[in-house]
Amino acid sequence: MKTILVPTDLSATADNAAQYAVHLAEIIKADVKLCNAIKVPADSVFANTVVWPLENYDSLKESIDNDLQSSCNKLTLEENASLGKHTFPRINSVSRPGNVAEVVNEIVTTERIPLVVMGLSGAGALNRFFLGSNSEEVIENADFPLLLIPSDVSFKQIKKIAFATDFNKKDLQSVYSLISFARHFDAEIMIAHITDDAQDDEEHQKVANDFLSDICDKANYSKIYYRRVRSVDVERGLDWICEHSFSDMIAMSHGDHNFIDSFFSGSYTKKLARHVNIPLLVYPKHSRSASMFVF
Repeated sequence: MKTILVPTDLSATADNAAQYAVHLAEIIKADVKLCNAIKVPADSVFANTVVWPLENYDSLKESIDNDLQSSCNKLTLEENASLGKHTFPRINSVSRPGNVAEVVNEIVTTERIPLVVMGLSGAGALNRFFLGSNSEEVIENADFPLLLIPSDVSFKQIKKIAFATDFNKKDLQSVYSLISFARHFDAEIMIAHITDDAQDDEEHQKVANDFLSDICDKANYSKIYYRRVRSVDVERGLDWICEHSFSDMIAMSHGDHNFIDSFFSGSYTKKLARHVNIPLLVYPKHSRSASMFVF
């Protein structure tokens, strides 16, 4: 059975992401698992000088597990109230010691999780899951799709998804995966390329046509089309996509080749949060499987 993993710090932002994941799972017929990374002194820079009694860890884990179970129960009650009698999703939880990236990657690998859903806080700031090394480590080492949910976004029917690309051939696998996701909603996919007017129109159109031909050769999906987004830079282009394209989700690949990558490093992390007012689906630079994220 497919499972959506939701890392949580039990905050309101994480709770909102979990609610989104539950509604998503109901449609794509998957289960939901909440997970919490228990930070212990062994993970800190003082690991060699601090001795933490085992009973302290056991007490902390018990408290976290109780809180996780309460969250599961609350989600189940909300699910029953909104969906009525249903088969999916089943909701459970797990806690493990380690940092967020380690715990998420371990669960994804051992349980073959196809999708991780995490929360983005509002007001132009990333929640503590996505500050400093945690954000870079999760995204850089991820070999799974990562769906980021802004704290003020509730689930709604997905009718249109924008996929931002620089036409790199490595993006094709992400598009094929996105198509398998979009089929559940019969959603349109807009292939969007952000570019300035300086590029040659004829050459640009040829590259775009070749990219679309590669998609059509392997994917039988009619609700996909191309849109050139004219902008002086990626930042403003993403603004336009989020605000004017009527998209319910934006997707992109993360890799060394990609023009979006600057948003996942240094000062650009806060810029990313400011742009995202719709769910953001980030595909990995490396994939465990050629059939990544196929439900």
